[in-house]
Amino acid sequence: MTRLAEVAVKVRSKNAGPFWVTADVFCGDAETFARVCDAVTVDVAAELCQTPRQTVKRFEIPDLKVLKISLPRPAVQGTRADRDMHGAALACLFAELEV
Repeated sequence: MTRLAEVAVKVRSKNAGPFWVTADVFCGDAETFARVCDAVTVDVAAELCQTPRQTVKRFEIPDLKVLKISLPRPAVQGTRADRDMHGAALACLFAELEV
């Protein structure tokens, strides 16, 4: 199979407030968008991020060909336990997913 980073135009993640982080997958065309949406389910994201599936929010934005996955941060942003202040490391995990 192919890694997500190889088919997507861009995979990024970012801080979505002190309690949430969001990963965005930008697809260049409708075919890639459909492939990514089929592969990156709530269950896949929950397992990848080791978080309960009930806490994962998934948004498909067909007009922009973007898939967004939001999930709770493992630690509140800025606390001593926070290992990724900006939420940027999550993109690396998603980029390696097989689609």
